[in-house]
Amino acid sequence: MDEIINGIQQIGIGVLDVKNVFNWYRKHLNFDILLFEDEAVAALMTKYTNGNAEKREAYLSLNMTGGGGLEIWQFKDRVPQPPSKSIQFGDLGIYAMKIRCKNLNEMHTYLNSVAVMHLSDITKSNDTYFYFTDPFGNRVQMVEDHYIFCKEPSRNGGVLGAVIGVSNIETSIKFYSTMLGYTVIAYDNVETLEKYNTSEKYRRVILSQERTSVGGFGDLLGPTQLELIQVLDRTTVKIFENRLWGDLGYIHLCFDVSGMGSIREKAKQQNYPFTVDSANSFDMGDAAGHFSYMEDPDGTLIELVETHKVPILKSVGLYLNLKKRNPHKTLPKWLVKSLRLHRVKKDK
Repeated sequence: MDEIINGIQQIGIGVLDVKNVFNWYRKHLNFDILLFEDEAVAALMTKYTNGNAEKREAYLSLNMTGGGGLEIWQFKDRVPQPPSKSIQFGDLGIYAMKIRCKNLNEMHTYLNSVAVMHLSDITKSNDTYFYFTDPFGNRVQMVEDHYIFCKEPSRNGGVLGAVIGVSNIETSIKFYSTMLGYTVIAYDNVETLEKYNTSEKYRRVILSQERTSVGGFGDLLGPTQLELIQVLDRTTVKIFENRLWGDLGYIHLCFDVSGMGSIREKAKQQNYPFTVDSANSFDMGDAAGHFSYMEDPDGTLIELVETHKVPILKSVGLYLNLKKRNPHKTLPKWLVKSLRLHRVKKDK
């Protein structure tokens, strides 16, 4: 079976308190569909946790307006570490997540009313967006985007993509194009960042996918966007330099896929071999599937998940088995909407 990239399933965020982070995003950005909560040992991730199989707790939350989710991830037996220095725009790795928003002015006013940190003005150019920092130190970009899977009482949708610092944009474009189908260059320009009375030049490229074949939860996840940033006149550092996967910040970007075997073979041929591979199936309590990791040219972790089982109504043992479905066909909208049964209406 040929590989299919259905969309961005989630972005992983390393946190100090998984419940606190979930509650904030549930309340303020409507990530209120708790698809699973699981506590286990990350036995396959020892390559990125100093050889130790670390116990962790993870929540996967969604916004049903449409877009990827949040995998909120917390060490249980280790205090997650922050970066040794403040993260600068263009440092290597995931600088910010991009969240789709149909009304930026309304969202900007709301976030200002709840006093988020470092709220920028709205930038209007080829794309329209603004940045803010959540209460846990994570940079977030709200992007004007009108894709809707289903109407919800929400000012915003789910995860649209990520802003990723790279050392060589041409090399990174080749990786994201070849491995993940980001073949459409929507924007490419050299710009100047005015900050602290200094001017830094950087190249900014926005990539998207043609989405010629999408299956599974592809309609819920929607179109995606990656923004690559290369600083041209400053030496950048890795955001996760001397830290572990699971420490504070954006730990990975995860894609929902079909045809993992085909992707594995292509990754090997392109010299981007899987660094982690669950081989057959993982079980996260309520959900199951096949997951793998590979690294982009700067070591940013890209997770791939081929979903096999998703809970619909756990109390009566109702699960959706995706292994028996045609991977080229998206799931019926009414069936995907049933995930609203997992809506959380008050703080955990």
